[in-house]
Amino acid sequence: MPGSAAPTGATTPRPADRRPVLRFTRAERWVHWATAGLMLVCLATAGCLYYPPLAELVGRRRLVVTLHVWCGVLLPVPLLLGLASRALRGDLSRLNRFAPYDREWLRAVRRRSYRRPAGKFNAGQKLYAAWTAGAVLVMVGTGLLMWFTRLAPLLWRTGATFVHDWLTVAIVVAVVGHLRQAAKDPEARRGLRTGRVDPGWAAREHTHWDYRAEQPAEAGPTGDTARGVACR
Repeated sequence: MPGSAAPTGATTPRPADRRPVLRFTRAERWVHWATAGLMLVCLATAGCLYYPPLAELVGRRRLVVTLHVWCGVLLPVPLLLGLASRALRGDLSRLNRFAPYDREWLRAVRRRSYRRPAGKFNAGQKLYAAWTAGAVLVMVGTGLLMWFTRLAPLLWRTGATFVHDWLTVAIVVAVVGHLRQAAKDPEARRGLRTGRVDPGWAAREHTHWDYRAEQPAEAGPTGDTARGVACR
């Protein structure tokens, strides 16, 4: 979940504070990568089901359908399991709140200004998270209507198929945009890969995130903290 790649004019921490800071725990990273993996399998299998050249190349339609259906059904599971993590619940609370500086961030994007104040998550990340959560719920719901043919009348199933197919196109566009933003911000990718980020990046890109208050009592220079803390 990358921030803006350009400088925002915030003060960089002193050299004494250059030790990487914890941004995501192991549990949060597991939820992200598990959900991303399931989503990519759903999109890949959808392409094999709806695009004839891919369908001919891959074959094994029954296997592709099974993968698509079960990965779709399992999409909400990583997040539901991750709710056991206090850190994840805290970040979900942040994602669900819009602060005055989030509106300022959106105005700065419209003006193409690089002074974009943000908390731990910027306004773009909050909107993307909310849209993705809603899209997953709609996709699972419409998919179940398509799968269980006796669950609803034909008219409902026809509407569910229409919504499912076109929402898939919208998700592909959103995921491509998400990956483009991630490609521009190696430090944000590092945060999701290792859980830690450079404090200068945190102070510059997320000016309203008090990351010092969130650091565990005993934090090493790299990797996770003690196992009990890192998996919260």
